[in-house]
Amino acid sequence: MSIQKDNSAQYLISTVTKRSGVKSDLVRAWERRYQAVTPTRTAGGHRVYTDMDIARLKLLNEATSNGHSISQIAKLPLDDLKKLLQQESTHAVSQPVQTMTSERRFLAEDYIGKCYAAVLAFDAHALESHFENAIVELGPQQFIENLLTPLLTQIGDRWRSGELRPVHEHMASSIIRSLTYILRNNTPCAANAPKMIVTTPIGQLHELGALLAAIIAEFKGWKVTYLGANLPSEEIAAAVKFTHAKAVTLSISFNSDDLVVPRELRKLRKLIGNDKVLIVGGRAAGYYEAVLDEVGVLKITSYEHFRAMLDDLAAKHYEEIQCSTDI
Repeated sequence: MSIQKDNSAQYLISTVTKRSGVKSDLVRAWERRYQAVTPTRTAGGHRVYTDMDIARLKLLNEATSNGHSISQIAKLPLDDLKKLLQQESTHAVSQPVQTMTSERRFLAEDYIGKCYAAVLAFDAHALESHFENAIVELGPQQFIENLLTPLLTQIGDRWRSGELRPVHEHMASSIIRSLTYILRNNTPCAANAPKMIVTTPIGQLHELGALLAAIIAEFKGWKVTYLGANLPSEEIAAAVKFTHAKAVTLSISFNSDDLVVPRELRKLRKLIGNDKVLIVGGRAAGYYEAVLDEVGVLKITSYEHFRAMLDDLAAKHYEEIQCSTDI
């Protein structure tokens, strides 16, 4: 009697996503661009994957999280992927990882040029294609920090100089917003992870800074509730209450001469209390420094600073949990 091999088992992509930790959109992107896996199709046209495919995706996900470019490792045999990760666990391949990082930085600069050209030409299709390819090749975190952030700065500068119109920025923002399902963290956060609300105050209509902050916090293991833009302090405070959030992160992108932002910050601090952490960043945050100091917020100065801040707050959160269980 013949025994059917486990590798012949067929799984739909929903099962593959759950077992591998790689979101379905990213699975398809790796498959389409790099042939990382080669699923078969059912009579009805649905992709089906094997246990071997799931094993490959899990290893590729771990390797890319460690800094490797998917373009370099997508077709490595399963045993080679395992060896690569085993070597890294003993710090034996630090130099190759550094080489990959330099390579991706150069790649990001190349993509910035391509993406800006697409914005200037008002070619939404080309911009979306460049973004999708860059996310796959660079990974979400490097995409945000080494491509998207300098690109958005360049778009803002050129808009103020008159080379671009506001509609160019709106087009780019719309496409970035539509791609957040790929950028979001694949790894589920811990059940007792610290919780955060991310939004912008009322009158602050540009949400990209807040959106990127939410994604970065997710990568640092926080459970994030993203609320979009332009919310009054009462609604933000209600979200804090409903979710039992430990922190609120606000993005302030534009300044004005009115008193709306200072009023909302003071009101929010009063509503959420002093035991909740209030974090503020964004291009125009410095304009409101006096009120930020008054209400006692943590000010984001860079992505690196924000990540360190999140690590410190999370460590305190877990220490509090440990102390409560020891009592």
